[in-house]
Amino acid sequence: MRVRDTLAFAAGHWRIERVLTDHRSGTEGRFAGQAVLSDPDGPGAALRYLETGELRFGTHTGPATRALRYQGLPDGTVEVRFADGHLFYRLDLRSGHCTAVHQCRADRYEITYLVLGEDVMEEHWRVHGPDKDYDATATLIRRDH
Repeated sequence: MRVRDTLAFAAGHWRIERVLTDHRSGTEGRFAGQAVLSDPDGPGAALRYLETGELRFGTHTGPATRALRYQGLPDGTVEVRFADGHLFYRLDLRSGHCTAVHQCRADRYEITYLVLGEDVMEEHWRVHGPDKDYDATATLIRRDH
């Protein structure tokens, strides 16, 4: 499914189910929670992404969070930035599919998004390098506020 504006599509409340597989240890895990993309400082060209939920990974069970910033660009794409403002990757859902790469020192993050419908998208992370070797696949379903 094509998306006209990535930022407008991403805005709102999403339920997340993520499955993680660490290829080094053979450990599998799950994250269940929500992501909220909102503009707490008022309307503008940026949204705050706040992910909260519970992570079960091996013997660990506990809360997990992630904060990012989605900066909308005039062409309908988004610069996804870390909370400190540094660029993470560019997200372009206009074709309904996006692949992005982020190099973090020697570790490579390959991120793929697929828009499955108006209220559903999937993301897949393949991370590999000397420090990390894992896959994470998430389904995001838009939910009511």
